[in-house]
Amino acid sequence: MRQVLVVHFSQTGQLDRLVRSVCAPLQADEGIQVDFLALHPAQPFPFPWPFLKFFRVFPETVLMRPQPLLPFEIDTDKDYDLVILAYQVWFLSPSLPLTSFLASPEAVRLLRDTPVVTLIGCRNMWLMAQEKVKARLAQLGARLVDNIALTDACGTAASFLATPLWLFTGRRKAWSWVPRAGIADEEITAAQRFGEAMRVRLRADERPVCQPMLQGLGAVRVDEKLIASERVGNRSFQVWGRLLSALGPQDSLRRGIGLVFYIAFLICLILTVVPLGALLKKLLAPLSRERTQRERAYFAQPSGE
Repeated sequence: MRQVLVVHFSQTGQLDRLVRSVCAPLQADEGIQVDFLALHPAQPFPFPWPFLKFFRVFPETVLMRPQPLLPFEIDTDKDYDLVILAYQVWFLSPSLPLTSFLASPEAVRLLRDTPVVTLIGCRNMWLMAQEKVKARLAQLGARLVDNIALTDACGTAASFLATPLWLFTGRRKAWSWVPRAGIADEEITAAQRFGEAMRVRLRADERPVCQPMLQGLGAVRVDEKLIASERVGNRSFQVWGRLLSALGPQDSLRRGIGLVFYIAFLICLILTVVPLGALLKKLLAPLSRERTQRERAYFAQPSGE
């Protein structure tokens, strides 16, 4: 019997719905055993988030400093044929629970020499977070064979308002005039195609999974207009993360004061660098078409658009 492990953490419940959709074909197959490992921080994160509390975890998130997790409720000595890592993106980085799992001794045991599929549900920017996950997986000796990234349906501009309102109010449509935040329901349902492709490959033979299973299925969409913005944002986040971390612990007054300046900077970044970067990318598109295509192909790996 083929063995599949699904590692996941969801605050809003959206990622859990996506996990269930992808895993439905796997669970329906009698020849496949699917184990689920829900990550539980020792100190739970609130949802909805209090405004300042959300930003207090920013330094630990971007610097990928692991936080304590509750004991895992699976047999960590078990060998798996495939591991699915489902995660959210926080501040252009993998969420803290996923970072903490990847830094654990159990992850070393579970992921070494094991094929991995990453499953991302986020607003729209996931490239830099995935680069960090790829680097950690390489350190652990895991084999990334596929990536799935589904993003909010309301679009880049509208999601700047809709998604934060969801985080701070707990409602996907906080006000009548604000678009509904999150991944479209029909897209979550359609994600079963990814699970079906994995099922077919796992049941085809007993050989280890070494090649992508999801090519041609639209597993990811790379928005070329956001590549430069993500790089600039990630560099600035690293600088601010170190600065805010040096000011004191998460709940300290000094970090709270520093966060006021950071939030003002972040708003300016969103209102200036992101649209200017997109405009500059559009203006220079005829001169950088080949480079853009190379970048899109790189970030779309291993599953492709």
